[in-house]
Amino acid sequence: MKAPQNIKALALGLILFVGINWLASYFYTRWDLTQDGRYTLSETSENILKKAEKPLIIDVFLAGEFPPAFRKLQSETRQLLEEYAAVNPNVRFEFIDPVPENTSAEKVAQQFNQRGMRPEQVQVRENGKVSQELVFPWATASYEGKSVKIPLLKKALGASPDELVSRSTQNLEYELSNAFYKLLNPKSKRIAVLKGNGELDDRYIADFFSTLRERYFLAPFPLDSIESAPDDTFKALQKFDLVVVAKPTEAFTDVQKYALDQYTMSGGKSLWLLDNVAMETDSLYKNNGTAVALNRNLNLSDMFFKYGIRINPVLVEDLYAAPIVLATGDGNNSNYQQLPWFYFPLVTSDEQHPINSNLDNPIRFEYANQIDLLDNGIAKTVLLHSSNLTKLKGTPTPISLEEVSLEPNPAEYTAGPQNMAVLLEGNFVSAFQNRVLPLEINGEPFRESAAKRTKMIIIADGDLIKNDLDQQGRPLELGFNKFTYDTYGNKEFLLNAANYLLDDNGLINIRSKTVLLPALDMQRAINERSTWQVLVLVLPLVILGLFAAVFLFLRKRSYR
Repeated sequence: MKAPQNIKALALGLILFVGINWLASYFYTRWDLTQDGRYTLSETSENILKKAEKPLIIDVFLAGEFPPAFRKLQSETRQLLEEYAAVNPNVRFEFIDPVPENTSAEKVAQQFNQRGMRPEQVQVRENGKVSQELVFPWATASYEGKSVKIPLLKKALGASPDELVSRSTQNLEYELSNAFYKLLNPKSKRIAVLKGNGELDDRYIADFFSTLRERYFLAPFPLDSIESAPDDTFKALQKFDLVVVAKPTEAFTDVQKYALDQYTMSGGKSLWLLDNVAMETDSLYKNNGTAVALNRNLNLSDMFFKYGIRINPVLVEDLYAAPIVLATGDGNNSNYQQLPWFYFPLVTSDEQHPINSNLDNPIRFEYANQIDLLDNGIAKTVLLHSSNLTKLKGTPTPISLEEVSLEPNPAEYTAGPQNMAVLLEGNFVSAFQNRVLPLEINGEPFRESAAKRTKMIIIADGDLIKNDLDQQGRPLELGFNKFTYDTYGNKEFLLNAANYLLDDNGLINIRSKTVLLPALDMQRAINERSTWQVLVLVLPLVILGLFAAVFLFLRKRSYR
C-alpha cells in the first residue's frame, strides 16, 4: 500500500510542476525586489523600445579578463539589458572579449581610439599591490544599418575604480536609452548656431555640436543678414526650435535684438553663453604675463533686464578653482606646473533640477561673470553657482600671472555664492514693449508678450562651450583639459541644457534615478581577511556535519 501512495504523490507533483510551467509560459512576469528599483525600466525607456520592430543588436565589450570592480559593471549591464529584452524581444545583446587570445591590448586600444571609443587605464589595488590595467567599457548598438557608440563608464575626477563603476551604474539606463532613441527616432528638432557677432570659431565648438547632430538638425544662422534681407532672415529664424549663442564678441544691433526678442515671443528657446568681460588667457601668454580685463558691451543689457536678469561686468574669483599650467625654465629644461588660478571657478552642481542632476565632474568656468536675478514674474532656477569663498573684481582691472605666487587672504573672499548659470521659464514680455520698433516685418505683427510659455538659459561664461585642440588642430572632447588630462562636466551639463530646452524631458528625467550599490570597504576587507576565510571554509563544513548527524539520528529512529 505504501508504494502506490508514493507513486500517486510523485505523479501529482509532476503534474503540478508541468502545469505551473505551462501557466508561466502564458503569464510571464518579472519582479524587481531591489530597494532602489534599479532593474525597473522607466516609462520613457519602454516607449523608446516600442519602435524597435526589427532586431536591435547590442555588442558589449565587457567580457574576458578585467579588474574585479568592472565585473560589477558587467553584471549590472547584463541585468539591465535583460530588462530591455523582456520589454521587447527584438533587443539582442552579446558580451564580447575585446582582446582575444594572442592579441596585443595596445593594438586593440589603437583600433578603439580610431573608432572614437577611448579605452581606460585604471589603477587596481589587490592584496596591497597596485597595478595598471586597460579596460574597454564601451558598447555599440545597431539597427537597420545604423550604429551608435555607447559609453558605459562615467568618468569622475579622482574617483577609484569602485566609485567609477558605482557612478556609471547610475547613468547606465540613460546611456542605453539615449543610444536607442538615436537609432529609432528620426530627427525633427532644429537648432540654429548664431553667427555674425564674432562668436566662437567652428573648430572650438565642434565637439559639442557634433554630439547634438546625432539627434537634432543643426545649421549656422547668419543673424547679421537681417540688415540686408530683414523679411527672409526674420521668417527663417522662426523655423528653428532652439538658438545657441556661443560667446559673441561684437555688439548686437537693435534690429538683431528685435529679431531675437520676437523669436522668443513666438515660443522659441535659446541658450546664451556670454562674456561681459573681455579677458583671455592667451593675452597673458602673449604680453609677458599681464593683461587688462575690460568691459565688453554686447548691447544686450536692456533685453535681459526686461526678461529678469542682469549680467554684471565683473570677474568672479573663487578659491575653489581649476589650475592653470605654466612653464618654467627654457627649451628642453622646461617644467610644467599646475598652479591654482582663481579666475577658473570649479562649480559643483546642487542637483536640484534634471539639467544638473548626476553631474559627477565639476564644471569649469573661465573668467566668469556674475548674474543678478530681478523680480518680474518669470520663474528663475539657478543651475550653477560658485562656492562661498569668492571675490568680485570690477573692470577695467589688470590681471597678472604673478598672482599665482601670492597667498590668498581668506578674509577677502567673503562675497558668497555667485550665480553663473540661470534657467528662465514663463510667458516673457517683449523688451520692445512701449518702444519705437527698429523694424517692421511684412505679415508678422509685433508681439508684446509671448504667445506661449517658453524658456531660455543664460550662462555668464562664453568659454564653457569651448573645446581644446590637439597638436594637429583637431577638436578634443569638450571638458577635457589637454594640459592636466582632467575631464570636467561642461559637455554633460550643456547636453542636458539643450535636451531640456527642446523638451526631451523623458530622457533627462532618467538621470534623476538613484541606484544604490553597496561598496566594499577595502581596508576592513584586508584587516579581517583571515576571519572571513575561516568562516567561509569552516562554517559550511560545520553546518554539513550537523545536517548529517541530524539526518542519521532521524533515520535510526524511524527504523526503530
